[in-house]
Amino acid sequence: MTNTPWLGDACSLVEEFRAGRRSPREEMQATLEAVKNSKLNAVSFVDEEGALERASRADISLPFGGIPMGVKELDNVTGWPATEASVPFADRKATYTGTMVTRLIERGGATHFGLTTASEFGGVNVTRTVLNGVTRNPWNLERTPGGSSGGGAAGVAGGLFALGTGGDGGGSIRIPAGFNGLVGLKATYGRIPRGPHAEYSNLTVNIGGMTRSVRDTARWFDICNGHDTTDPLSLPKVSGWESGLGSTPVAGLRVAIVPDWGGAVVSPAMWNVLLEAADHLVASAKLRRVDGVNTELPRMGAAWSISGMIEIASALGDMWPACADDLTPEMRMGLQLTEGRYNASERAKIEARRTALNMRMAEIFQQVDLVITASNPDVAFIAEGPLPNTFGGVKAGAGNNGLLTFPCNLHGNPGISVPAGTVDGLPVGLQIIGPHFSEQVLLELAHVLERERPWPLTAPSAP
Repeated sequence: MTNTPWLGDACSLVEEFRAGRRSPREEMQATLEAVKNSKLNAVSFVDEEGALERASRADISLPFGGIPMGVKELDNVTGWPATEASVPFADRKATYTGTMVTRLIERGGATHFGLTTASEFGGVNVTRTVLNGVTRNPWNLERTPGGSSGGGAAGVAGGLFALGTGGDGGGSIRIPAGFNGLVGLKATYGRIPRGPHAEYSNLTVNIGGMTRSVRDTARWFDICNGHDTTDPLSLPKVSGWESGLGSTPVAGLRVAIVPDWGGAVVSPAMWNVLLEAADHLVASAKLRRVDGVNTELPRMGAAWSISGMIEIASALGDMWPACADDLTPEMRMGLQLTEGRYNASERAKIEARRTALNMRMAEIFQQVDLVITASNPDVAFIAEGPLPNTFGGVKAGAGNNGLLTFPCNLHGNPGISVPAGTVDGLPVGLQIIGPHFSEQVLLELAHVLERERPWPLTAPSAP
């Protein structure tokens, strides 16, 4: 009998199932019990009866056959709550299942059991909402797991379940991956379809997974990527990401190591740890470091916020502003500050800034093949919030929290967060960024770090 959930990666759990040493139903029972007893508040909805039934008939020949999987509450599963982590939608149910979740279930064999907590509408990097309360980091319960994919990250790092879905519209996979010691890949825009009913908004949102290992992430994308007609902007199918680990050529690639990517202020203590990891990676992978590259980028935070708030305002419709007191402070303030600002003039300004960013990114990637920076400006902050304005003793505005991750979302290129050590007992993530369609290179470099500097797959407090 399996008493506690598996604490290895998802790929090794499939191997345990196939060897007969563990069973999907017992694993699911252990997950459900661990979720019930957890102090993380990482799960907002559980379909216990359905989960056990699905686990009983799991096909362990499939890539993720029988693996318990938490679904981010911003992703849709038919018949499950579709709340957007927001009180105004507390009673709404999903009428369809998203393409990625469908592929993970049907192609991958994963067993979905419930919904993981997220920040409201995915709009801020702290998972604390009026609807669900505060979600906590398994490395330190006083700290946040980040957001918006905070519940999935906390549950995977906290040893409750081995896989969790995530989404990244401004850093919402990479930020919690960095805060929780996980692997988090934001792929090239459109790599995994967002259908059905895909809404493009400001063209920044990518979906993917919260995982413990590089091979788990590679396998996830092997399963989920590929064009779907319900999302016309999704990319054609590619394959071989998992099997290619260890053989993708990277020697000689030019790399810039940048402490202030996006104009961010980064904690000096954290950067010391990250720089040591970056130097190790450059030497081990035989990369060629290029110094003196101008990596200054146009500031796009306000444009990102204004354009993103339009979709939220549209979803709330006539419920706004009467529902203001039911929203988290960040969403309420964002809606108030951007109300009426999205007009023809603002639209033109946003597109001009996006064009300027695209040009700068193109110029940078003509000079280097990769950029290495931080995933977050500091270690995880207080779980209840608000967003901090001091980073390792250095003051900066609250908008500093997303500056390291915004550029990849706005340009549409990939970036991966990889565990690179700890500061004050909390994980820090190294972010490796490449041009469009370079995911296999990023995974290869993450694999080098994983092989040579293995990280704990779960937090020390995990069951």
